[in-house]
Amino acid sequence: MATPAFTLPASGGRTVSDAALRGRPFLLYFYPKADTSGCTVQACGIQEALPALGKLGLEVIGVSPDPMKAIEKFAAKYALSFPLASDADHAVAERFGVWVEKSMYGRKYMGMERTSFLVGADGTVLRVWRKVKPAEHAAEVSAAARAL
Repeated sequence: MATPAFTLPASGGRTVSDAALRGRPFLLYFYPKADTSGCTVQACGIQEALPALGKLGLEVIGVSPDPMKAIEKFAAKYALSFPLASDADHAVAERFGVWVEKSMYGRKYMGMERTSFLVGADGTVLRVWRKVKPAEHAAEVSAAARAL
């Protein structure tokens, strides 16, 4: 499957897009909400793995439906150097099929499914992790990136 097109504002005044990443492998990971326990564990794990992922040539982008102000605060609080993008209207999440119906305490609502996509340099999705376990994610991504 080819990566759906995307262009999003990201932390640090950056913009991320599939076009700008063409020619390099990347991890695009979708997370529900900045500065919540699971999202923090996941982001900090990726930050710790970033030097090794960088040596493998892998770029990393996190995406949530949060507004940029919340994302910038989250990135600064945990010194996250990789771009965290805002998909406030969840249009990109919908194209990737990760804006889904969720349920908590019997209440149904729409939200971001914690999912990651490993994308090859040619823009082809090589691996998908659905319902990611935050504490294990960085190790799984590192193993998959080494196999590229």
